Parts: sequence; structure tokens; C-alpha cells
Amino acid sequence: MAGRAEPHPVPAQAARNRVPQPRPTDLFADRLLAVLSGQKPVHWMLRHTAGRAYDDLAHLAEHGPLRATRGTRPVVRDIGYYVAREGAVEAFARIGAGDQVRAMAFRLERGADLRWRCTAVELGGPRAPHQDDD
Repeated sequence: MAGRAEPHPVPAQAARNRVPQPRPTDLFADRLLAVLSGQKPVHWMLRHTAGRAYDDLAHLAEHGPLRATRGTRPVVRDIGYYVAREGAVEAFARIGAGDQVRAMAFRLERGADLRWRCTAVELGGPRAPHQDDD
């Protein structure tokens, strides 16, 4: 009908209708798992990493420690985190595949552009070798 205004939600209604946004720790745990399980290529994380994290991730993915075994796809079972300082979070995730559980640790830092990037990632076991100039 012409001239009739559409109703606008009041702030309480708008807040109730919002979909909760996942935390950066949740997003990155899923992203890292996708790469480490072979579901996504390593370069998929290029813009989501900083520093040595990309090289560490590539080294870990090359060895395929979280690739599905016996048809069981790994999933994130639990996530915990610690706010190390404003704009820096250290997180861990328990990754389960069947009756096997692995631990993954990672660090996120928020850049000047306000985007979170992974700056470190580790799984249990030996670390990737680093050059002296790192």
C-alpha cells in the first residue's frame, strides 16, 4: 500500500533476532582442522596466518597427522583459550576421530586491520625445523 511505512524492529527485538557469531577461536580451530585433515589445501590459510605459522602449518599438513583413519573424519570436540593480552589469544582444541583424541594449540593475534590471524600452530610431536634467520 502506498505511503504505508514498514515496521522497524525495536532494539530488543533486533537483539533477539541476531544470530550469535562464532568466536575467532572456534573459526580458526575449524579452519586449521580442515587443512590438517586434508579437507582444504594449505594455501587456503595463507591470508589467515602471519609469521612462521604458515610454514608450520604446511609442515604439519605434509605429514597428514589428522587425516581420516578407518573412515572416521576428525572433529573439534572442545576448545579452550586464554587471553594473553589485548588482541592476542592462545587456544587449544581437542580433536577427536573415533576413539582417538589429539591436542592442537594455536595462537591468534588481531592486526591493525582488526582481522584475526594465526601466528602459531602446534600438534603433539616434534616441531618443524626452523632456519636460524626466523
